[in-house]
Amino acid sequence: MFAAPFVNTGRFRLFAGTLETYSSTTVDLVRESTVIDMLGLLTLDYKKLAAWRSNPHTFGEADFQRLKDSGITVFHPAVGYTGGDIYAASSADIAAWDAFVAAHPDYFLRVDCPSDVPRAKAEGKLGIIVGQQNSNHFRTVNDVDAFYQRGQRVSQLTYYDNLLGGGSNDPSEKGLTPYGAQVLARMNQLGMAVDVSHCGDRTTLDAIDASSRPVLVTHSNCRTLVPHSARCKTDAAIRKLAARGGVLGVTLVRLFVGTGAQVTIENVLNHVDHVAKVAGVEHVGLGTDVDLVGRDLAIAPKKRNDLDDIHYARKVFELTEGLLRRKYAKADIRLILGGNFQRVLGEIWEE
Repeated sequence: MFAAPFVNTGRFRLFAGTLETYSSTTVDLVRESTVIDMLGLLTLDYKKLAAWRSNPHTFGEADFQRLKDSGITVFHPAVGYTGGDIYAASSADIAAWDAFVAAHPDYFLRVDCPSDVPRAKAEGKLGIIVGQQNSNHFRTVNDVDAFYQRGQRVSQLTYYDNLLGGGSNDPSEKGLTPYGAQVLARMNQLGMAVDVSHCGDRTTLDAIDASSRPVLVTHSNCRTLVPHSARCKTDAAIRKLAARGGVLGVTLVRLFVGTGAQVTIENVLNHVDHVAKVAGVEHVGLGTDVDLVGRDLAIAPKKRNDLDDIHYARKVFELTEGLLRRKYAKADIRLILGGNFQRVLGEIWEE
């Protein structure tokens, strides 16, 4: 990380070739915090990711340093398989992460238990939480055990409507099914985190009610601020999530942040403010759902997905600057950056 101070200003230019500067308070908060991105993607260039994972030695020191310079300590780079042989695809995905992490023991640590989170920070490594954004690979309840043994620690119940429950875009959303309740109970028993980010409203509430452990929304925002978005969570869901100890990770995907001609980091901060207001600052974290480049450059979507005036490689620093502008206490900023997810994962995974 390039950290040239500006004399007598208390501000630092952290990234070579840029003009942006950050306060010494921001720099200290990010460096001291264990930053957890609960939908943190190493890259949205899936050809590059496939090459990294099929031939791990194509990932080099410069790639690692770029990820490290982002300020993120722990990534949860889950994807959602929705077609074809989902069991085989999910199995292959987890095997590929295992091979990738094993090939780079100096760079990465697979996060399997609560103590691995501070260990990654202490050893200067990047933590990888293995998860899936769909639970269709659980063909039977016993598959939950099998995937837990392979290292999966988070599973989103639904991406679209499936045998477990309803997705956010399903018009006749059925709620958590009896089979979904069985899978959820086994996840609770093993200590695999239940994620309801893409679940419909009824399934979201049903899952929180049914779970004996806190439930996660790894990447979503507040529907009060984006009323058209079924993917965002209602205030009722956010309150219930918090009452049972859960945490919501705020996403930086434009469609779920705002609807105006300009959608910026300020709109993201509005979602942080809203969760803190309705549920408490102890229940908001980060689940950006974007890499260090952005979706518009990486995958050229038909609709804009990126925020205005943001460099995603520096998103953690820009969020922290914004939280300081909005007068959040340092202790609360540390919670938002990762402390809240570290706490709740410890409760779910308890050793």
